[in-house]
Amino acid sequence: MKKYLLLFIIAVFAVSCSKKVEVKGKITGGSPLERIELIEASGVATLPLVNLGLDKNGNFSGSFNAPKDGMYEISYGEKRNLIYLKAGQNLNISGNGATFPMEYVITGDAKKNNDFFVATQKYLGTYAQKANVPELMRKDEKTFLQGVQKIDSDIKKNIDENIKKFNPDNDIVEWKKIDVSSTVLTIMAQYEMMKKMSEGPAFKVTKAFTDYEEKLQENKDKMLKTSPIYRSYLLNKYNSDFQKFAEPKVANNPGVTLTELFTQFLKNQKDVPQTKKDYLLSFIAAQDMRPGADPKALDRVSKIIDEEIKDSGIKKSLKDLHLAITGVKVGEAAPDASLIKQDGKSYKISETKGKPAMLVFYASWNPYIAEATVPILKEVVNFYKSKMNFVFVNLDDTKDQFIKTSNALLKGIPGVNVYGEGGLNSDVAKKYGIYGFKLPCFVVIDKDGKIASRSFVNIGEQELVNILDKQTGLTAPKVNPNIQLQPGGMMVDPSQPAQPAQPANPQPAPVK
Repeated sequence: MKKYLLLFIIAVFAVSCSKKVEVKGKITGGSPLERIELIEASGVATLPLVNLGLDKNGNFSGSFNAPKDGMYEISYGEKRNLIYLKAGQNLNISGNGATFPMEYVITGDAKKNNDFFVATQKYLGTYAQKANVPELMRKDEKTFLQGVQKIDSDIKKNIDENIKKFNPDNDIVEWKKIDVSSTVLTIMAQYEMMKKMSEGPAFKVTKAFTDYEEKLQENKDKMLKTSPIYRSYLLNKYNSDFQKFAEPKVANNPGVTLTELFTQFLKNQKDVPQTKKDYLLSFIAAQDMRPGADPKALDRVSKIIDEEIKDSGIKKSLKDLHLAITGVKVGEAAPDASLIKQDGKSYKISETKGKPAMLVFYASWNPYIAEATVPILKEVVNFYKSKMNFVFVNLDDTKDQFIKTSNALLKGIPGVNVYGEGGLNSDVAKKYGIYGFKLPCFVVIDKDGKIASRSFVNIGEQELVNILDKQTGLTAPKVNPNIQLQPGGMMVDPSQPAQPAQPANPQPAPVK
């Protein structure tokens, strides 16, 4: 029978009130088609906080609201790394296009904390080879426990040495020690599971084992709020009981989501405090809210978020993720937003009323947009233009780039060309849940100005064609359902950083 585990356990070492963080830097040999994104690494839903482009010389700049002091993931060209930021800081970061952000140089007021972080990570890269966790997993419990205690002690000793060298802030030191404790706990959870698999479910670890687990969790509340690795550990501790609870329910209802199952499971856990429930349930909900998921299932997950999660910040993060995945809810009034035409005149989406409309969100840096998107879009517009309005919403970084892009890409295609000032940071992008991983994006509005479709990233989807037919009364020729607007260009998961929202949280590298 298929196993419905909350998460796979990972034995790992981490290698990797809002205020503005100003960001600037230079990537030597960088590409203007690649974007830099920053994501809060300890959050429950990993959506990008900022999306920055490079100029012709590789320079970039921008700012974002930092939800809190802590670790942030920085991504560029499908590579990712972590940096530590404090609200109100200026981040000056640079590197080479071939290795950034795996390698970077930071100057300014974020330097000392990140020099400390890089030094501790460098030590981990070497120590991970020496620790040989897979071999340790095969030992008896006493030897294993001695081994993980030594791992914890060695790494924290190195942290103390680097504190003297770099004089980092207390917050990053605390984060780093929590990260180590969470990782050791995860290794211990995997050991316990392996023992139960080899010796039977009746296997119990000793008191010395559980006492050490408790020692590593001296600051449980802080660990819960700052460490996705610790949340993963907690969820894995429930795996055995959850498995027994979930299997019969899945057999009777194969379409049930993991979020629904875990919500029911938590209701039987009377001793679990609400804060812990909020963080663990949000961790699971973020796994369920992924591109391609059944829209009805996503709506059920959204309802659970409304009813079961009490923390307002967590609830908002998950609602933002839901908007990013599905778009504005069908039947709601299409949000109006500040848009600008090429001639500088303002435009409102509400001007489409009286006729159905399709909003097309795009940017010049979309991969392959000219080759793969525009030819298909031209055919769609030409077929439906007598019965439907088309609004092409450009999300480039500047108005000048919008004018160049719209003139070059959309010349001769009927429709209204408008610009969302600020690009992905614009009012329209926020209201419609548009992120870099979601471009190009298509949303249908009915003649009364209400949302008529979820957001699509593939104009060849039969569901979208059916909606266009219904709104216009026309019947389109059959299309190839496998047509993609971007080769490999479907949305990536936002519970993994753009990804992102990931989505999901930055994953440390496995110990070899």
